[in-house]
Amino acid sequence: MMDKKEFLKALQTEMPFGKYQGRKLMDLPGHYLAWFARQGFPQGKLGQQLALIHELDHNALLDGLRQKINSEK
Repeated sequence: MMDKKEFLKALQTEMPFGKYQGRKLMDLPGHYLAWFARQGFPQGKLGQQLALIHELDHNALLDGLRQKINSEK
């Protein structure tokens, strides 16, 4: 189980490679996350984070989280 600190870190982590390099994982497009889900997520922490973000996106939970995080800044 992921604690709150790791959960928030996953949302704020930047994509380290590819077309969306530098974009926060929570801001990746759904089709890109779905592609990873079909092809396989990378190994390690990044893969776990992407799988979490995909699950949140798939269940339409990211919009509310984005609003909450952006309002706290």
